[in-house]
This record gives sequence, structure tokens and C-alpha cells, in this order.
Amino acid sequence: MINRQFETTVRQKLQQTPAVVLLGPRQVGKTTLARTLAKDWPGGAVYLDLERPADRLRLEDADTYLRAQQGKLVILDEIHRAPGVFEILRGIIDDNRQAGLRSGQFLLLGSAALDLMRQSSETLAGRVAYVDMAPINVGEADAAGIDHNTLWLRGGFPDSLLAADDAQSLDWRRDFIRSYLERDVPMFAPRLPAETIGRLWTMLAHNQGSVLNQARIASALGVANPTIDRYIDLLVDLQLVRRLRPWGGNLGKRLVKSPKVYVRDSGLLHGLLELETTNALLGHPVCGASFEGHCIENILQAAGTRRVPYFYRTQVGAEIDLVLEQGGKPEIAIEVKRSMAPSPEKGFAIACDDLQITQRYVVYPGQERIPLRHGAQAIGLPELAALLAQD
Repeated sequence: MINRQFETTVRQKLQQTPAVVLLGPRQVGKTTLARTLAKDWPGGAVYLDLERPADRLRLEDADTYLRAQQGKLVILDEIHRAPGVFEILRGIIDDNRQAGLRSGQFLLLGSAALDLMRQSSETLAGRVAYVDMAPINVGEADAAGIDHNTLWLRGGFPDSLLAADDAQSLDWRRDFIRSYLERDVPMFAPRLPAETIGRLWTMLAHNQGSVLNQARIASALGVANPTIDRYIDLLVDLQLVRRLRPWGGNLGKRLVKSPKVYVRDSGLLHGLLELETTNALLGHPVCGASFEGHCIENILQAAGTRRVPYFYRTQVGAEIDLVLEQGGKPEIAIEVKRSMAPSPEKGFAIACDDLQITQRYVVYPGQERIPLRHGAQAIGLPELAALLAQD
């Protein structure tokens, strides 16, 4: 059992708001976390999996059923299966507020972030909080005694990370990818061809961390350029792919304007590329980009929602892998190097000077913090994640 940091966050949100929407990809641990909360919830808890016909039947008269659970924590898993429940929840929450009950009673679990946020925000505005649950991060893995390279290779999905060996882990990820293409794509986007989405997903894996070239991808897939936007939107909505936007302030310089695209979980990236072992990964051209994406996901999870992430690149080559902006001001510049002797490029220093950033870090696989040229410091991923989480 790996203790998830999200448990504390969800408990706090439930004490502050009537409803909490817990978002995250399938198999990331949402149901396990919800059941853990249910075990010791004051007043008891009710768990409904809305993919089960018997549980959906209980909500045929949802208003009567949910009002009968007064005082309990009601957990509705796969909430996208019953979108009509949101309006009923609004009435119950408003009645509870009039009776002086303002703490959480409803925990809603779902996989499609944008769709769920749209549905819930339209009907539960001011009544709901959101928590994005990511795969297991480096801090949680360290606390459980899991080697960092194992986390990088297998990714943070619990069943993949805790598999008996690398072969079984890869088998799990293959099945996971297949189930998304055969089940979730038709469910959330019935008009989009799942086979083409799968090819796009694999193409993005081969181009991990590259600036998106939609025209080239559209040509390779035989679809129109705007169609690629819709396909990537779906993968982003399912929290499987990240679009990292370029920093676009006015510095009088020619900046790259297309986003970078990453497969968010390193294990899924390696599953798409059929990389079973660490040796296979280290010998593959994607190795550096894979480590970069792995570090970026962990850093963004630690940085929280107060900081806005970007990358920075000029047309003449000044570049920062990750810029963290707070209050509209770029504050932290992060470069990622898969080397035990990292050295920031001159372009990194120029970019930091452009943005007037003094906090400059180079993330590398080591543990010791080392001063580098251009005012940067080499730092291990666990230490930087811990620093950002404390701010």
C-alpha cells in the first residue's frame, strides 16, 4: 500500500465544500483513495459504481435516494455515466446549506477532466472543489522504498509500478492502452476513430517533448490539420497527454509559438514504444526526452496550481525546458539533463536573463546539490519537488 498525498487534500476539501470532484485517469487510484476515506468517515459512507447496472438503478429516483443518505459521505464513481445527477445534487446541497450543513457530503470520481468540469461547473458553481489525482510521484515512491529508476521506467500507475517484474508491468500497460482505445475513446468521443487516436498517441510518444508540428502529423495520419486539435484535445482531457504552452510575453524577441507535447506518464510512454527494461530505455533515442517529461510531471505536481507552467524558446535557440510563473511573473527556470555531470547551455543563461529569472535549476539523476555556471544549481528531482511543495 502506497500512501497517497492526495488523501489529505481530499479530506481538507471535503471539510470546506459540499462536493469534491476527484479527477484522474483510470487505474490511477481514485477508487482506492475513496474507499480509504469511506472506512473511517464519521456517519458512514455509501459507494456507488455507476458502471454497475445495480448501482445505476438506485439512482432512478436519485433525489429521494441521495436525500436518504443525509450525514453520510456519498461516493459516486464514474460520474460521467449519470450527468443528470448534477442538477439534483445542486438542490440537495442548497437545502443542506439552508439547514446549516456546509461541509462535504458528496465525492464524485471521474476520468474525463474537461467534460466533467464543464458539467459540474454549470450546475454546481460555488458548491464544488476539484482535485486532480496524478500517478504516484517521486516523493510517494521514495516513502514506499521504490527506486527512482523503477518509477521512471514503469510510470506511476500503481498496478504497473508494483508489478512482480518488468515484463508483467509492460503487459499491464499494453492492456491499459488497449482498453483506453477500445473503451474510453468510443465512450467519450464516439465520433472519433479510436484506431487513428492510437496512431496519434504513438506518434506523440516517438516525438516526446518536441514542439508540436500539426501539419506533419496531419499529413502522416491523412486527416485535416484542425482535426489533430480535436484528437489531442481528447488525450489531454483524459489526462494522458500534456500540452506545455510556450511563454508568450512581449520581449521584442521572436518566440516559438507552438506548444510542446508530452505523454504524461513515463510508463505509458515506454509502453507505447515497447520498452520493457531500463537497458532498453537507456539505449533508445527517447531516453533524454522521457526523463525530461518524467521530471516535468513530478515538478508540476509538486508546484501545485499557484504556479503556471510554460517553456521558453526563441527562434535563435535560447531555451528553458520549464518556466514556473507566479502572479504573472516568471520566477523559476528549470533545465533537465540526463547526465551525472550536467552543465547548462549558454542558451539557458540567455533565456533566464531575458526573463530576469534568478532561481535557476538543472535537474539531474544525482542527489548532491552542485553550483554550476550561469548562476544555476544542479539538483536531484526529489529534492526540487520537496522544495516546491513547501513553498
